Amino acid sequence: MLYRATVYLVGMFINFFGVALLINATLGAGFWTSFFIGVSDHFGYTVGFWYGAFQLIIIFINAKLMNALPESRAVVPVFLESLILDFWLEVVFAPVNLSTAPFALQVVTLLAGVGFIGLGVAIYILPQFPRAPVDQLFLAVSSRFQLSLQTGQTLVAVVMTSLALAIGGPVGLGTLAPMLFLGPVIQYFYTRAYPIYYRLHPGGEAAYQEAV
Repeated sequence: MLYRATVYLVGMFINFFGVALLINATLGAGFWTSFFIGVSDHFGYTVGFWYGAFQLIIIFINAKLMNALPESRAVVPVFLESLILDFWLEVVFAPVNLSTAPFALQVVTLLAGVGFIGLGVAIYILPQFPRAPVDQLFLAVSSRFQLSLQTGQTLVAVVMTSLALAIGGPVGLGTLAPMLFLGPVIQYFYTRAYPIYYRLHPGGEAAYQEAV
């Protein structure tokens, strides 16, 4: 349990470190975050607050897609991710301003953000703990419509990008890059992290065989 919880939290922190990099590249935020930033700009409160509030709604959307009861355990990752996101944005990256940095540095920061987000998501879904609703959504879409993880993620990205644009969120290169590349990045890291996770698992080969 300790091993799984550690992997879960490490994945979350890596994921939102990537989100913070993407936002601070100032070339547009990721499709989810751009929407929440737009809502925050209109109504106040932090991005993390709105991230958590909307995910409570998405819990019910996921339940409908999967023909299941709403997953009450998903409230835990909602709370954790909201705090972690505000930790990176409001504490660690608060003094960072790359708006006047060279364009090349902004692009590198943006691409690094996409990479860390994909790595973080791929890691934190491995322990099979309750997933944050926004991440469960692309899995639910993939399962319901028999799509690959890559296709499901891209479909969700297109919809959220459209909503972010409509509400006036910071849509730009930082939105387009995750929409096009995050699905493949998650798929790439997940297929490689999966055997490593079970190789290091305290249950060893037995845990791997049970998983497959």
